[in-house]
Amino acid sequence: MESCTCMRHLKQIQASMTSSGLITHTFPVSRVLAFCALADTGDIDHAHVLFTHVQIPNTYMWNVMIRGYVKARNPTIGFSFFRRMVRDRIQMDCRSFVFVLKGCEQFPGFLAGKAVHCVIWKLGYVSVLLVLNGLIHFYTSFGCVEFARKVFDACSVRDVVSWTSMIHGYAAYGCWIEALKLFDVMLSSDVEPNEVTMIAVLLACSQSGELSFGKHIHEYIQKKNIKVSLKLQNAILDMYLKCGCLSTAREIFDNMESKDVFSWTSMINGYAKFGDLHNANDFFDKMPARNVVSWNAMIAGYSQNNKPNDAINLFHEMLKANLVPSEDTLVCVISACGQLDWLDLGRWIHNYYINERQPKLSVTLVNAFIDMYAKCGVIETSAKIFNQMTERNLVTWNSIIGAYASHGRAYEALALFEQMKSSSGIKPDEITIVGVLSACTHAGLISQGREIFKTMESNFGIQQKGEHYACMIDLLGRNGLLAEAYELLKKMPMKPNEAAWGALLNACRMHGNVELAKFAGHELLKLDPEDSGIYVILANICAKEKSWGDVQIVRSTMREKGIRKTPGCSLIVVDGEFHEFLAADKSHPLAEEIYRVLDCITYLSKQKDTS
Repeated sequence: MESCTCMRHLKQIQASMTSSGLITHTFPVSRVLAFCALADTGDIDHAHVLFTHVQIPNTYMWNVMIRGYVKARNPTIGFSFFRRMVRDRIQMDCRSFVFVLKGCEQFPGFLAGKAVHCVIWKLGYVSVLLVLNGLIHFYTSFGCVEFARKVFDACSVRDVVSWTSMIHGYAAYGCWIEALKLFDVMLSSDVEPNEVTMIAVLLACSQSGELSFGKHIHEYIQKKNIKVSLKLQNAILDMYLKCGCLSTAREIFDNMESKDVFSWTSMINGYAKFGDLHNANDFFDKMPARNVVSWNAMIAGYSQNNKPNDAINLFHEMLKANLVPSEDTLVCVISACGQLDWLDLGRWIHNYYINERQPKLSVTLVNAFIDMYAKCGVIETSAKIFNQMTERNLVTWNSIIGAYASHGRAYEALALFEQMKSSSGIKPDEITIVGVLSACTHAGLISQGREIFKTMESNFGIQQKGEHYACMIDLLGRNGLLAEAYELLKKMPMKPNEAAWGALLNACRMHGNVELAKFAGHELLKLDPEDSGIYVILANICAKEKSWGDVQIVRSTMREKGIRKTPGCSLIVVDGEFHEFLAADKSHPLAEEIYRVLDCITYLSKQKDTS
């Protein structure tokens, strides 16, 4: 058995044991069973057949079968073995519970694990630390940190596994304050943290975004001479990156003796998060080996930093490298399609990866499709996808309400808002209110907008923020209520932002209020003095009202400050390739042919007009 490496050898050994009669002895048959059930080259089905021929399996054999099916990702059969043990009153030990709880973590819900917890109580294993640690790990794997904490608090004795499991459970589900507090309590106990504990604590520091916490933990690791493996180094690196300390992260990365894909990908994510796409791309190009996560990091970096062209180009490179996109890849690429109005590619992804392969879709991916179709102008498809969803979250509702609002279909947006409040069980957030106020703006629904804005805190506990004030100023201003819009701006409890002043300036442009426009433009230029668009809008407002002196002042100011108008551009996609054009642009290699076709179209349109 010691030299057995595959099932072919195992079956030869089993045949020999059968002929000699050894197979009827407990120890030899348990060794054969364990190889079949637990070895990487084993066969769990063969183990099952063998188990059925054992007259009286002992506890070890039952545990092997449960553990084997859990390892084979078949928790249902593994759990059925445990149920038989309970039904037939087979003697259990603490490992029986540990293995079945591991299997329960593979179920979609935690009811099976709670049933196991009841058996643990009934059979008196609630004081066994190994079993309690298994329960803590089980509950935290489902995010049930309250249940896990009750088990943890009930432990009369705790080891490093107990503390680490509870700290990691808090950190994994975003409860970083509780994780760090518990770590402080651990330090006052007689249990020393280990490497795994420190990785969990660093995860909590990363979530907090507080560099001081992370530095303190890093200093503790150095002070206590905790063995720093590659995993722990990566956790330290990731913490500095997520806390925005790129220089220290780069120093740690450069000094690492060994690096893996995670190390490189963390650097890409870190630089991309803070908009440094040059360095992110440099790390991506220098990676000795890439996986799907690495490609996702770079694609997401481009997509989230308003570089959708680069995101899609990299996606095509990824496909050429014969890598299968993950769901995260598709979410980023679909977002880029929405930014570019590239409906054809979005539809191709939907048809090829979703309709043809029919994977189980997450809510996140479906939300991305709703947003993409809406941005590409196909609101009916967004609505169809929304109506077919069996599970929706807050982002789903925000996406569809925002979609209808951006398409000027205010009444549908408001109807969905009412449906969300009455039947979804999901509470609106500040983004929901922005979408609803935007819908009111597009439809000129002043009274409804006022009511929502006025009651958002009392009805939903949502504090009015700058973007909500900007929406209301836009609503009032577009409908000619400039004085009221300006008064609301002056009453803002926070300093008015660019969106608020911009909404007022736009209202002045619509209704020809030059004096208020000049004041709003002046305030906007304080916030962004290099924005040529503000000067252009001011000049146009003054020109429209024939205030030529003011037009001259605006243009002179632009010349004095060296501010040039940003030229408008158009972007089209032909055969998967992007083509960008500026006004009167002749830099395109096919410019001569393009202008010839344009002249022809102009001529034909004039002919049609005169006919």
